[in-house]
Amino acid sequence: MKCVLHCIFFLLLWITPNTRVCASHQGIPLSVVKLWASAFGGEIKSIAAKYSGSQLLQKKYKEFEQSVRVEEIDGIKLVKKLAGKMEQMFHKKAEAIKRLVEAAEEAHLNHEEDPELQYEYFNAVLINEMDEEGRSLELGGEFILQPNEHFNNLSVNLSLSVVQVPTNMYNKDSAIVNGVYWSEALNKVFVDNFKRDPSLIWQYFGSAKGFFRQYPGIKWTPDEHGVLEFDCRNRKWYIQAATSPKDVVILVDVSGSMKGLRLTIARQTVSSILDTLGDDDFFNIIAYNEELHYVEPCLNGTLVQADVTNKDHFRDRLDKLFAKGIGMLDMALTEAFELLSNFNETGRGSVCSQAIMLVTDGAVETYDAVFAQYNWPDRKVRVFPYLIGRESAFADNLKWMACANKGYFTQISTLADVQENVMEYLHVLSRPKVIDREHDMVWTEAYVDNTLEDAQGPVLMTTVAMPVFSTKNETRNKGILLGVVGTDVPVSEILKAIPKYKLGIHGYAFAITNNGYILTHPDLQPLYEEGKKRRKSSYSSVDLSEVEWEDKEDELRNAMVNRQTGSFSMKVKKTVDKGKRVLVLHNDYYYTDIKGTPFSLGVALSRGHGKYFFRGNLSVEEGLHDLEHPDVLLANEWTYCNTEEHPEHIFLSQIDAIKLYFNGEPHLKCDKDLIQEVLFDAVVTAPLEAYWTSLALNKSENSDKGVEVAYLGTRTGLSRINLFVMPDQLTNQDFLTGEDKEVVFSADHFPLWYKRAAEQVPGTFIYSLPFNTGSENKSVVLASSSIHLLDERESPIAAEKTEKKGYGIPFHPKAVGIQMKLEFFQRKFWTASRQCAALDGKCSISCDNDEISCYLIDNNGFIIVAEDLSLTGVFFGEAEGAVMSKLVSMGSFKRVNLYDYQAICRVYAQTSDTAHTLLHPYFALFAAVRWLLTEFVIFLVEFNLYSWWHSDLTIKAQRGGKTMLVPCDKEYPAFVSERTIKETVGNIDCESCVKSFVIQQIPSSNLFMVVIDNTCDCSDFGPVTMDPIEIMY
Repeated sequence: MKCVLHCIFFLLLWITPNTRVCASHQGIPLSVVKLWASAFGGEIKSIAAKYSGSQLLQKKYKEFEQSVRVEEIDGIKLVKKLAGKMEQMFHKKAEAIKRLVEAAEEAHLNHEEDPELQYEYFNAVLINEMDEEGRSLELGGEFILQPNEHFNNLSVNLSLSVVQVPTNMYNKDSAIVNGVYWSEALNKVFVDNFKRDPSLIWQYFGSAKGFFRQYPGIKWTPDEHGVLEFDCRNRKWYIQAATSPKDVVILVDVSGSMKGLRLTIARQTVSSILDTLGDDDFFNIIAYNEELHYVEPCLNGTLVQADVTNKDHFRDRLDKLFAKGIGMLDMALTEAFELLSNFNETGRGSVCSQAIMLVTDGAVETYDAVFAQYNWPDRKVRVFPYLIGRESAFADNLKWMACANKGYFTQISTLADVQENVMEYLHVLSRPKVIDREHDMVWTEAYVDNTLEDAQGPVLMTTVAMPVFSTKNETRNKGILLGVVGTDVPVSEILKAIPKYKLGIHGYAFAITNNGYILTHPDLQPLYEEGKKRRKSSYSSVDLSEVEWEDKEDELRNAMVNRQTGSFSMKVKKTVDKGKRVLVLHNDYYYTDIKGTPFSLGVALSRGHGKYFFRGNLSVEEGLHDLEHPDVLLANEWTYCNTEEHPEHIFLSQIDAIKLYFNGEPHLKCDKDLIQEVLFDAVVTAPLEAYWTSLALNKSENSDKGVEVAYLGTRTGLSRINLFVMPDQLTNQDFLTGEDKEVVFSADHFPLWYKRAAEQVPGTFIYSLPFNTGSENKSVVLASSSIHLLDERESPIAAEKTEKKGYGIPFHPKAVGIQMKLEFFQRKFWTASRQCAALDGKCSISCDNDEISCYLIDNNGFIIVAEDLSLTGVFFGEAEGAVMSKLVSMGSFKRVNLYDYQAICRVYAQTSDTAHTLLHPYFALFAAVRWLLTEFVIFLVEFNLYSWWHSDLTIKAQRGGKTMLVPCDKEYPAFVSERTIKETVGNIDCESCVKSFVIQQIPSSNLFMVVIDNTCDCSDFGPVTMDPIEIMY
């Protein structure tokens, strides 16, 4: 009891000082802050409206109201129409492939194999290479290469193809030379295909012998060791075209006789087998000696999809295998057969094509009893033994197994033999297709082509491929695969079939494969920035559920994988501005399959203005006249007219193509609806040119050159731009240069400022400071406002923007806006904050006083104006953690949790030293505590304690270790202001005082003025950050 009284006494002593401070606290007068906010808001809106011409534009659209028809978009009808257009586009690629198959099979049929054939061909590595005496190398010679814009200015030869031969193969091997000779017939078809369809890029033939013929011809460069690792037979397009989907169980002998080099070769053999498996295949790996050891114990008794993540995981587990004991192959075979049978009954996997890969150094018997029980007489499971090592004592038993079970025997003596010998099983699995003449066309998932790298980094592709068979009578029944032909289709070409204007400001289209992997989606992030743009290891197997993560039940994904047609709705959180801001939308999804491909197409339309589009009715002559104004630009990546179908149209601009279309050009296909709308926008926005010109000529209106640029964009991708200063006087030179695709019209999204303006209350402006724009006098504040066609309709038809402190040179046809200097914007704020209503002119408070701090923040909590210039663009919670925490708890700001399932984490590679420390009991206990308190971490993040939690206590384990980047999942916060709360007065109980603050919304904007009492120190609260944390499963 005595102890309790002591505790109460000390508690009263602790509370009493706080009570005295609170009673004497004067507070910050709300009326003064409201006066400042009103004065600043009125002036800055006046400037933004004046220089943007928003009122003039609103008036012009009002005049044309009667000639405009607003239509609601039928989502199902739209997605079916888009799928039809894509089907036509894919069909053209497929026809090109069929012509190559026919030419290849005919050329081989007419060719007689000649073991002594000598033939000089253009080797992709040796062309244009000279020896020490200046003579062309054998299989080289002069090969004319010229830069070509269609191939991203790579130097190519449009008349000839080149041949690449893997480094581990002999260039003049008889089989290679004969194959190269008869496949020369493909050159004519390559050239003809390109003439028929100028949008084609790489066309090629991958031979079963290993060589690769590519058109157009291009020079290949080996690595610094003179090695080219490329083998076309290892590529997914080759494997998918050559074989059917399959279920595979790999048995690895880890008995004592497999020690040393044999086990190393066995690991490499299994890894190479994994390379030949694709996303349509399922597999598992079982190691055996006197017991069975599933390489991944958690996946005991099942098969898993052979995607990149699973294959990499199993490769890592292979390193943990070690050899000991006696090999009980009968037990392993029994397990493999039962596993395949049970998996087959589930209806998953390939259902029909199954195989057992046996990696061993021998078999003491044939185990015919096992095969008789499980595989005979139907022999549905093929057996492929790989004999490891030079000894052949048990080779006969393994050969018998292969022959008795429709498989193939291979002996692998060295590591150099692995790749070539593993490939042999593909020929066997392809025989049924060859014999049945099944020219199945396959399409791959999206992958990165580094050869066509552009300004945005490597290009995403999909490949269409088809097998080539021998049609000679003497080989027809043997089922000989000659190779695979293919052509690449850039994902950007798929996007051209999508009319972005019909999808709306936030709408988008996306496509997935039959496995649920993304082919194209605006949220797909295949690259990461680490000095230069590089592809992520798992970029090609990003599932739809990882980007549309709000769909917890996978309803959308499953319906699309099952190739259904239908619709689905859900609320979504879409991040913008490099993931720092979030828009909460309600999306309606519509989906259907794309016939003739394994792909399904989806369209997302945001409710409200995203479900409508307008049709204006104006004369063509009037529209063309205004479209040709010098300040007019059209979205660079949008297709108003298809200028790629015919060579004579390739170099036409979209405006020139539109003019040619109306002049009656019969071979030019254009989007009539889009052209009609863009002509309407050209006419309605034309008066802005004269308006902006008059402002620019009146020097007194902008004497301090605070406003630098005005620009405008419409839903049809039309842009107008005007400079109020000379180009070399622009504060920032990077805006609208295409460096940041988020701020320009692109194939799959509207500019960032347009998106944000569309969600702002009509008649108001949204202001923001672009991230990563540099230091003082090198930044801009953007002020955007949406223009509504009809006052009662929620359909922003155009949006224009004022920018204070800048973006760069607006020369490139990519975006629209207005720009002001940040210094100009800040000066207006500080001037307004010095006003007061006192009759004697003596203000009770001022932002100049040391007792208070004044901030201007936006609706996502980012600082635009602060006394400390280094805080410009910083999240408010990092500067004033206590106040931000209070604003969140009071409901003025809402914390929104977001997820990134395509993240990259930097981890420390373990060393011998770090392994020892991690085994210490202290660290084991700490790991257990972390697991128990996972949910508590989320709370800690708000106060930036996670860095202490994660780093400080584990720094001993990390010290001295090398770092590496690995795929991971992350959770991170974003903050959004509550629109209904215009002003708030708050007090924060700190350790020995009470800190007061006032937050007041700036009228007609997304900005807030925050005034904080500096006399109370609340630093113990710590900052509130937006740092992501890794999700630990």
